[in-house]
Amino acid sequence: MTDRIAVARSYIDALVSHDGKSVPFARGAVRYEVGVKTGRSGKHLQRSLSRGPQYRVIMGVRKLDAAVDGDVVHTEYLLDAGLFGRRLATVRITEDFVIPSSDLLIHRIDAKITFRKKRQ
Repeated sequence: MTDRIAVARSYIDALVSHDGKSVPFARGAVRYEVGVKTGRSGKHLQRSLSRGPQYRVIMGVRKLDAAVDGDVVHTEYLLDAGLFGRRLATVRITEDFVIPSSDLLIHRIDAKITFRKKRQ
């Protein structure tokens, strides 16, 4: 696993662990979800991962694929969400992380979410 993929993976792992402090963000890091700004700084993103209610429903991540193209780490994975230990939905996440090799910090995340119906 390359260093940049490991950095992107730390973010994906924090979605499940709710430990945002373990993610190396640049001070001015930003996150966009389908074009809408959802993260305004590294500290904001760390706090959101640690305490944000939008992340509490995340139960797990699976089928992760990652590739590096220059300073961008492109990832695709399935994210399971639910309540009280019961999975209610699975979504396909595509995220591009800008992680320069010069500092190995996440500077930008661009996310796209595709909803999938739960299989019975």
